[in-house]
Amino acid sequence: MATSNVEMRETFRRMLGELMLDDVLMEDLDRVYMPLANLIKMGFDTSITRIIGVNGAQGAGKTTFGTLLKVVLEKALGLKVVQFSIDDIYLSHAERRKLAEEVHPLLATRGVPGTHDVKLGEDTLDALCKAGAKDITLIPRFNKAMDDPYPRSEWEQFMGRPDVIIFDGWFMGAVEQKETDLLTPVNALEREEDPYCVWRRYVNSQLKDNYKSLFNRLDLLVMLKVPSFDKVYEWRALQEEKLRIKTQGQKNLRVMSDEELNRFISHYERLTRHILNEMPSRADVLFSVSNDHRICI
Repeated sequence: MATSNVEMRETFRRMLGELMLDDVLMEDLDRVYMPLANLIKMGFDTSITRIIGVNGAQGAGKTTFGTLLKVVLEKALGLKVVQFSIDDIYLSHAERRKLAEEVHPLLATRGVPGTHDVKLGEDTLDALCKAGAKDITLIPRFNKAMDDPYPRSEWEQFMGRPDVIIFDGWFMGAVEQKETDLLTPVNALEREEDPYCVWRRYVNSQLKDNYKSLFNRLDLLVMLKVPSFDKVYEWRALQEEKLRIKTQGQKNLRVMSDEELNRFISHYERLTRHILNEMPSRADVLFSVSNDHRICI
């Protein structure tokens, strides 16, 4: 059930506080989130679940964006919403280690196409879209600090069929590159550790074949366009620091050092640059993210 405008604003302000965001972002409620929520609901068929893809480079704030959009859709428009990320369907550390042994060592690192359980993503979306009122769907969750999925017993349980699914990811909705574009390395990682283009070709083929049916399920593609790839490292480093603080004292964690983070980000550079060049012209909704992390229309 939709709430009053006053209640909506109070809820949005409270969520900003929970996310440790500046109160100045209250102006984004009317400037960004309400217009987008109304666009999503336009011509809404209550018998069909809409899947909203949110694309944004690492550190762009796509999960926060999705969380705030979810609040608005639920509280202002009375819709039933579930949110999860392509990061939640990563293959386990052991599965990626096997890929590294059988295909290429760089596939041990999570992130690029080919390191996800695509079928799990498709099955989750399908189960949500087909769910009856009393059906329970398990929403996958991945523990980045442990670099492994959470046990299924700790996955979120969602009852019924949602009106909207918010599905985010750093390469959400991306398309493959031309084979000839793969030949020239974009950084030292590709030049030194993938000299014969085996990893690049595998990742590109995965994006072309295995991920296409997953992305074809999207009803709306929203892009949060970062200023440049250079900002990705800076913002991703902030995320890692927050993770380090949040998990302080826990054992067997995989929080990265600055050197490890730099190498990690290098895995994402090629596809991130490709997306920044290719996607803005075809995204259904395009928002630019400024250097100070604000959403620009």
